[in-house]
Amino acid sequence: MIRVWRFGCKRYTIFLFELVSIFKVIMRAIVIGSTKHFLFAAFYGALGIGLALIITAVWLLNARPNLSLWHTTHLTSEYHQQSGLTDFSQYLQLEDKLFAEVEQQVYRQYQPEIASPVNRYERNSLSDPGLWQQNWNRSFEWKNPQAEFGLLLLHGMSDSPYVMSHFAQHYQHQAYVLGLRLPGHGTIPSGLTDITWPDLAGAVSLAVARLSAQLPGKPIYVAGFSTGAALALNHELENISLNKPTSFAGMIMLSPAIGLAPIAAGAYWQAKLGKLLGQDKLYWNSIQTEYDPFKYRSFAVNAGDVVYQLTQRNQTLLASLSAQQFNAIPAMLTFQSVVDDTVSSLAVVDLLYQKLPINKGHQLVLFDVNRTKSNNQLLFQDPLATFAPFWLPKQLPYRLSLVENDPQQDNHVQVRELADKSKTDDVIALSLTWPNDVYSLSHVALNFPIEDSLYGPLPSNDPDKIQIGRAIYQGERGIFSVTADDMLRQKWNPFYPYMMTRIDEFTQGYQPESPLGNKPLNISH
Repeated sequence: MIRVWRFGCKRYTIFLFELVSIFKVIMRAIVIGSTKHFLFAAFYGALGIGLALIITAVWLLNARPNLSLWHTTHLTSEYHQQSGLTDFSQYLQLEDKLFAEVEQQVYRQYQPEIASPVNRYERNSLSDPGLWQQNWNRSFEWKNPQAEFGLLLLHGMSDSPYVMSHFAQHYQHQAYVLGLRLPGHGTIPSGLTDITWPDLAGAVSLAVARLSAQLPGKPIYVAGFSTGAALALNHELENISLNKPTSFAGMIMLSPAIGLAPIAAGAYWQAKLGKLLGQDKLYWNSIQTEYDPFKYRSFAVNAGDVVYQLTQRNQTLLASLSAQQFNAIPAMLTFQSVVDDTVSSLAVVDLLYQKLPINKGHQLVLFDVNRTKSNNQLLFQDPLATFAPFWLPKQLPYRLSLVENDPQQDNHVQVRELADKSKTDDVIALSLTWPNDVYSLSHVALNFPIEDSLYGPLPSNDPDKIQIGRAIYQGERGIFSVTADDMLRQKWNPFYPYMMTRIDEFTQGYQPESPLGNKPLNISH
C-alpha cells in the first residue's frame, strides 16, 4: 500500500513538473509573441510617425516662398581658408572679383516679371546699395598717417560693414580704421551656405596682420558685433592657447555671441536632412524679401551652425586656459541688453565674465528694460532676475554698470555701478530718456544712433532710399512679405551717446580713481 502510495506520489510529482514545464513554455511563447507584437507595433508606429512628419515637412516646405536667384547662385570668387592668400591686399583683390561676379551673375541676370520698389537686387529700387555714396557691403580701409591707434571693425552674421559704419566715422580722425567684410557677406544670401568659421577667422587674421604692418608700435583695438565679437575673442584665445603674443590692446564687444540656445545645435542636422531629401528649402531657416541693402533677411541654416561651432570652439579654449593665460586676455568692454532673442545675454556673464581675473580692466555694461509702471505690469518674467546670483560675490572680477530707469523719474535714465556688498552702489544720472514706445533694446539695436538714416526713426531727407526704421505699419497681420517681427523690433540705441563715451574712455585708457558719485553725466542726443 505504501509502495502504491509512493508510486502515485511520484507520478503526481512528475505530472506537476511536466505541467509547470508546459506552463513555462506557454508563457515563454506568449511573452515572445507579445514582445514580437510590441516590437512590430512600435516599428510600424515609428514608421507612421516618421512618414507623417515627412509629409508635414514637405507640405510646410511647399508653403514657404520659392527660392530666388540670390538663394541658388554659387559664387566662385569668395574667400575660403584654403584660398592660399597671404596678405590683406590679396583679399581685397579677390573681393573685387567677387563683386564683379555678383554684378554679372545676379544683377544682370535677374529679370522680374513685376518690378519691386524694395528689392536690393533690382537696380534703382529704394533698397539698391548702389544709391549710397559708399558701398558699405564691402571692406574699407581709412588710412590716417596721424593715427593714435588702429581700429578693426567686425560685423555680425548676415550683416555687412554698415553695422559698424558709425564707429568708423566717429574714429576716422583719430585712428587708422579697417572695416572687414567677412566671407559670405555683403553679396547674396547663398554666400552663407558653404562658409565655415575658420574661413571667417582666416579673414580676421589677414586684417589684423594688415593693421600691425601699417601701425608698428601703436595699439590696435577691435570692435566686434555679435559674431564679429566672437571672432575677435577667438583670435586672441587661439594666440593665448599657443603662447603667442596677443594682437589687441583692448576688445570692444557689442551683443557678443558667447552662447546660443541649445536648439542651434540642430542646424547641422537640418542641412543633412535637406541634402538627403533633395529639398533646397531645408537649407534655409527663413526665406524672406531682401529689402535691406546691407543685411540678408533670408538666413541660411549653415550660418547658424557656423556661429554655434565658433562659440563651442571658444568655450573649449576658455576651459583649457591656465590662470596665467587668463591674465593674458586683453581688457574687454562689453555692451549687452538683458533681453536678446539672438544670443544668450546670460552666457556673457556666466560663460565669460565670471571666469575673468580681478583687476584686469574688464568692463560690462548691461542695458535694462524700460521699467515704467505700465511695462512692469506686463512683464511675465523679470529678465534681470537671472543675473542676480552672479552678483552675490563680495567682489566681481570686472566693472559692472547697469543702465536703468531712474526710480524717481520714470522715463529718465541712470547708470548704477554695482559694487560689492560691503559698499553702496554709485549712481550716475544721464541726460537721456527712454522713448515712450520702446520697452527694451534688441540684439540689433546697439550699434545705431537715433540719427541713422537707415534704421533710425527720424525722417530722412532722401526719399529715394528705403528707411527701415520708419517702416511701421498698422493693420491686420499676415498680409505683408515683411514680417511684423521685422517691423517692430527695436533698431536703434537711445543710449548710443553714453555707449560712445564709455568706448572713448576705454580707448584712452581711462580708469576712474574714485567713485563717480551722484553727479550727472552730461550726455545728450
